[in-house]
Amino acid sequence: MSLALLGVHHVAVIASDYERSKRFYVEVLGLQVLAENFRAARNSWKLDLALPDGTQLELFSFPEPPARPSRPEACGLRHLCFAVADVAAAQQALEAAGVPVEDIRVDEYTGRRFTFFADPDGLPLELYQTGA
Repeated sequence: MSLALLGVHHVAVIASDYERSKRFYVEVLGLQVLAENFRAARNSWKLDLALPDGTQLELFSFPEPPARPSRPEACGLRHLCFAVADVAAAQQALEAAGVPVEDIRVDEYTGRRFTFFADPDGLPLELYQTGA
C-alpha cells in the first residue's frame, strides 16, 4: 500500500510574540493571510498564511510556550526552507527590512545557491534558489 503523498500542505510555527511574528511573516516575507482566528478555549491565535504554490504556514500563539531546546541541531524540524528564483535579490530585500542574513553559500551536491536567516523567535529559515 502506498500513501500517495501529494506534497506538503502546511508547516506550523508557534510564536512567542504573535503580533511580532505576524508582521514578520506577512509584511517582511509577504505571505498571504487566508484566515485568522482566536481560539478562546486555548487562549490562542491561529493565523493561516499561503505561499504562491499553495503551501500554507500556520502561525500559532500559546501562553508561555517552552523555548526551542537548541539551535540548530535540536531533534525535530531543523529548518523551514523557502524556494526563491533569485537568492541574492531575496537576501537584499530581507536585509533592507532589517533582517540579518548569512552569506550566500553554494550547495556542494546541487550547485544551487542558498542562505539562512531567522524568524523573530530564532527559528532557522532558509532561502534556496531553484532557478538558474
